[in-house]
Amino acid sequence: MKTRALMAAGMLLVATAVAGCSADTGTPPKDPQGTAKKPVKLTFMAYGAAEEVEALKGTVAQFNEDNPKVKVSFKAVDNEQSVVRALRSETPPDIYLLSRQDLGTVVSDKLNQPLDELLAARDVAFGDDYKRDALMAFSEEGRLQCMPYAVSPMVIYFNTNLIDWAAMREAELPTPRSHAFWTFGQFAAAAEFAAGRPGAKGVHIDPTLEGIAPFIYSGGGELFDDPKQPTSLTLSAETDREALAEVLDVLRNNQLTPTPKQLAKMDALERFKTGKLGMIAGYRNLVPELRKTPSLQFDVMPMPAIDNERTIGDVKGLCLSASASSTSAAADFVVHAMAPESVSEVAKAGYLVPASNEVAESDAFLQRDQLPAHAEVFNRSVRDIVTPPALEVWGDLEQLLAPHLHQLFYARVLEDLQAATEEVDELSRTVLAPVEESPSQSPSTGATTDPSSDPSDDSASSPTPSG
Repeated sequence: MKTRALMAAGMLLVATAVAGCSADTGTPPKDPQGTAKKPVKLTFMAYGAAEEVEALKGTVAQFNEDNPKVKVSFKAVDNEQSVVRALRSETPPDIYLLSRQDLGTVVSDKLNQPLDELLAARDVAFGDDYKRDALMAFSEEGRLQCMPYAVSPMVIYFNTNLIDWAAMREAELPTPRSHAFWTFGQFAAAAEFAAGRPGAKGVHIDPTLEGIAPFIYSGGGELFDDPKQPTSLTLSAETDREALAEVLDVLRNNQLTPTPKQLAKMDALERFKTGKLGMIAGYRNLVPELRKTPSLQFDVMPMPAIDNERTIGDVKGLCLSASASSTSAAADFVVHAMAPESVSEVAKAGYLVPASNEVAESDAFLQRDQLPAHAEVFNRSVRDIVTPPALEVWGDLEQLLAPHLHQLFYARVLEDLQAATEEVDELSRTVLAPVEESPSQSPSTGATTDPSSDPSDDSASSPTPSG
């Protein structure tokens, strides 16, 4: 697969850069942390759930206790967008937690400094200690730009009361042999089985690029025309379209999936928590919220395979500001924050999948006495992550295409899937590769559907889209 080949090549570049560091490259000076009279002051900015933030505060407190010549202040912000805004302010943080989707922006705007040589000088061994896909996700321009901290693949959460493998086998329905792998046909059978329960629907997948991406990749397709600098989506390509047609055969069936009207009354997550939905796709950060519903019995499976085992992931990394007040002290803090004992305390909150293999395979993450029973699914699925391009305009692209993807999922009639996907691809170019337009030119905004269609109509029929 082209994406995999590029990732492997990039990893080789990073490995070469690290291996080629001289013994004194990035080596801390004799007094990297200032003097007793004037300690180095650093700011660490991060975001996350309240429990994660508290654990990260503990990481900072321990570092300050162990390093009296450094004073790290912790600043929590609401989300990843707040981090990027802060980096462009007059007082950017010295160390920060970054979402991989913002890496392209940060690197191109020179808001960070690479970490590979700094970490190598501090005897940080990459090798098998960290998830290779996470390392690749934060590699740009042949360098490790940030140190992967957490990586969470998209998986399928399922209600074990609505989807009973033993009962399905007894009914001679296709079921997976283990929690390591299942086919799209088995996934569809599980959706039908759950929908057979009174008041329940089988599955919900968000009608977004993020929602369909794992299925496109699993079917052997590519979401973009180039994995690094895309100029267009490729949903109309034959391989993409065939995968999408197979998926929509299930997701457009309103006997199996909630309709827009139903979702307006109760969203998919609430339906899942109240036992009215068999399956939803999500990341590890759903676990603590689902655990708060005492009556809910749930587990996880990988994303179903059409042809290949593929998913996407939510990856976060620790980065150094290009204007850090002390690069050496900041790098020391990164080493402390990524140490197994530090990461374990944050992992116990239940929200993240550690990039550290040691922690990911420990009970600090697996939490065998709590749901889900098969948390190892997250670890196994990391290897299947396909990393989309780090696009600064990802949010703009999703916003532009939202009504068109909604039509693909919910329009009463979808007569021509090829025409509909060609329109989506064409619209994507206005964001990914904008060109000067004359006053008479403007992109089409209409969806290729029956003009009488009403996506919110619960009585809408669900024909199989033509490929």
